[in-house]
Parts: sequence; C-alpha cells; structure tokens
Amino acid sequence: MDLKEEDILGADIARHWYYRSKAAALRHAVAGLQPRRLLDVGAGSGFFSRHLLVETAASSALCVDIGYPADRDDSVAGKPALYRRDTGPTDCDLVLMMDVLEHVDDDRGLVRHYADRVPAGAHFLVTVPAFSFLWSGHDVFLEHKRRYRLPEIETALRDAGLEIVRGAYFFGLVFPLAATVRLADRNTTEPRSSLKKHGTFTNGLLTAICAAELPLFPINRLAGLSAFVLARKP
Repeated sequence: MDLKEEDILGADIARHWYYRSKAAALRHAVAGLQPRRLLDVGAGSGFFSRHLLVETAASSALCVDIGYPADRDDSVAGKPALYRRDTGPTDCDLVLMMDVLEHVDDDRGLVRHYADRVPAGAHFLVTVPAFSFLWSGHDVFLEHKRRYRLPEIETALRDAGLEIVRGAYFFGLVFPLAATVRLADRNTTEPRSSLKKHGTFTNGLLTAICAAELPLFPINRLAGLSAFVLARKP
C-alpha cells in the first residue's frame, strides 16, 4: 500500500472511507478461498493483511517491504504477523499486492519474483489504480509509473505466468465524482495527494455508498477507481 497515504491518515486510516471500503472489497474478493497463510508484498504497515487476520480465519501473515529498517515479529488477534525485507520460498497460499505494481518499472518481473516463492495453487489478489485518463498530481505525489485498465493488468499477470480467476473494478459509484475532479486537474502535474481526512458524517456516507456497491462488485468491468484481479499460480 502507499506509505505516503498512511503518513497522511495516520491512526485514522482504519476509519477512512477509502481504506474501510477497500478492505471490505478485499474480504469480498477472497471470501471463497479461506486463505490460511498470507504473503503481503509491499505491505507497509500491513494494513490489509492485518485486517484479514482479524476478520477471517487466516492464521498468519508475512509482510514484505524493502522499506523496513529491520526485520521484526508482531502479532494480530493472537496470530503471527512477520515483517521482513525479503523472503525466500514460503508456503503462503494467498499473495496480496495492494497498490504495488504501479510503483515499479517491471510489474511482470515483480509478480514472477513472488510467484516463484509460493506453491502451485496459491492465489494472488492484486489491486492497481484504474484508467490512464485519471492521471493527475495525485499519481505524481505517490510516485506511480502508470494506471491500468482491467484488461491491461490481467494481461500483465498472465504474462507473469498466472491464471486469471476474475477481475472487476471497484469504487464505481464514486467514480463519476472522482473522475470529474481528476479531469478538472488533468493539466496539473504538481505533486499533491487527493486523499484527505474527513469527519464522521462524510466517512459514514461514503462508506455506505461503497458498501451498496459490493453486491455488484464481482461483475463490474465497466468503471471504477481501482482494478481488482484474483489470479492463481498453476
């Protein structure tokens, strides 16, 4: 996940509508898998894997990020959460890449790197920012390399040797408003985040809007702010 956004939200991250809603979409996307051991790549604080440890039967999380100053061990809900700068072969059965691939030059190479470290049958849940026409100073601020249409990220994962299980867009109901704001700033490349802290009412309203979208989430291949893809290592 984007550490710069974590820095902006701080302790409020779990209450912010965007992250609450993305965590709910993640649970929805992996609900049928019953994962046990999580590998969270580019994890930062491990927000999403920690969320799954609390809300699902997952039993452990291995969080990997080159930005960690040192390896350390932690626990969440009585379950081990290990923070490492790298990992060798592992038996993790679900790999999370939450808003990671847009930051690297070689997205396919990064997926292959971790696909080589997990067993056959392991699933990958990948999210990336959607649609190049939404490029703005927000992407510059977060040091993104690109945004993706759903077929583009699915092709990248296939090229890396994975099988696509399903893909969909999320944040579709807030897409028109967000697109209007981004398009109004499309000629501005000044680095600045569009993520802001909100009060209880705004967070509650936007969270409710995104929750209303969840039933249609699996079939939304039309539009959204994020592309979600579930893939599998053959």
